[in-house]
Amino acid sequence: MRKNRLRLVGVLAAGLVVAGLGAPVAEAHGKPATLADLAERHGRYFGSATDNPELVDEPYKEILGSEFDQITPGNGMKWYATEPQQGVFDFSKGDEIVRLARAHHQKVRGHTLVWHSQLPDWITSREWTAGELRAVLKKHIQTEVRHYRGKVFAWDVVNEAFNEDGTYRETVFYKTLGPGYIADALRWARQADPKVKLYLNDYNIEGIGAKSDAYYNLAKELKAQGVPLDGIGLQAHLALQYGYPTTLEDNLRRFGKLGLDTALTEVDIRMILPATEEKLAQQADWYADLTEACLAVRRCVGITVWDYTDKYSWIPAFFEGQGAALPWDEQLQPKPAYFAIRGVLK
Repeated sequence: MRKNRLRLVGVLAAGLVVAGLGAPVAEAHGKPATLADLAERHGRYFGSATDNPELVDEPYKEILGSEFDQITPGNGMKWYATEPQQGVFDFSKGDEIVRLARAHHQKVRGHTLVWHSQLPDWITSREWTAGELRAVLKKHIQTEVRHYRGKVFAWDVVNEAFNEDGTYRETVFYKTLGPGYIADALRWARQADPKVKLYLNDYNIEGIGAKSDAYYNLAKELKAQGVPLDGIGLQAHLALQYGYPTTLEDNLRRFGKLGLDTALTEVDIRMILPATEEKLAQQADWYADLTEACLAVRRCVGITVWDYTDKYSWIPAFFEGQGAALPWDEQLQPKPAYFAIRGVLK
């Protein structure tokens, strides 16, 4: 990793200026180039997650609509939101974000069809037979995928299926249906939308290790069996205190050699507060390194930050005393990380 301060000096010396509150950074000559513009030159997208309650914030929404070319609904397409009662579907929250994305010519990543968390009570409050749960799972997947057919470019079909040691997570789906639920979910999604890209998605799989090995081995098995699988999503929720995943590029490359796309799907880099100049510089360096790793691997198709501003980050509510994880601060001002990303994309 190159020294972060050299990166930042190089970017700032390139003639970039901040034009008002949260506005795009202008190049010295010509109109402002957004992160999406710069990523597109490399054949990549640069996106952000968002969530419905934030869309009343007009300054926030302005940056969301201008800086990025891809959007992921943070919560609006999850099971608790889309099928709150058995057989009763509500796509209003996901639809709102799809409409927003279309208005700004952005593509949408569907997130997520099968996950152990944020399930409705009617799933978690009872015991299921394998036949019952299999029917419920198939109906949920296919109803949602059909609803968004042609409106999303990719789905996180199964989210967080493995433990840290590479064993299967003991979810209601695994315990009731066995590991084959993953292949079934992918097949059902493909039946419902033959063109959408189908991903498995997880955290702590950025570097090569037991958990990413589990996905690598599963992906090989699924491909050998003819199960439709197009890509692996590496969430990239990182933390300065735990170290950078130095084998990220090699990991992306090995999945590419299996014929799979990869994407960095939920990027944020948290720190123990308070945020100091030194920590922000280190964070900027990490954002630059993540970006470089994706650009270095042909089948890494894009990067999505897990919302772009600290104002709406999920981190402080889940990790006490931690935060400042995103490229824009709580006042929607770009941080050193933003300039570091630009520096690599330029």
